[in-house]
Amino acid sequence: MQSIPVDGARLGAMTCIVAPEVRIANRETGEVKTNRDGVPVFTVGVAVRQEGRRASIIEISVTGEPAGVTEGVRVDVTGLMAFSWAMGDRHGLSFRADSITPAAPPAPAAAPASAPASSRKGDA
Repeated sequence: MQSIPVDGARLGAMTCIVAPEVRIANRETGEVKTNRDGVPVFTVGVAVRQEGRRASIIEISVTGEPAGVTEGVRVDVTGLMAFSWAMGDRHGLSFRADSITPAAPPAPAAAPASAPASSRKGDA
């Protein structure tokens, strides 16, 4: 499997569209997938939209439950890696990240500066 670092800043706006779900390692037993330290792995569905209207949906795996990430929340993804895989005739990309956190809300637009009061003749 080849790993490819992904520059998340170039991906544009990212929004959680499927809330974090624990990843299942064995569907028959319900065993949860964990990392080497026994921490559960979660999957988050993220819509990625660059400029324009076209959006892609990717599922990103992350160790530990991402706090504060719910459907509809803009997110920041840190340490995003893509992994190419192939199984028989099937192939694709999977994604993993170091963390997924709610994005900071946009800063409020600066209020327009108020125009100085004009002075008219005779005002005192």
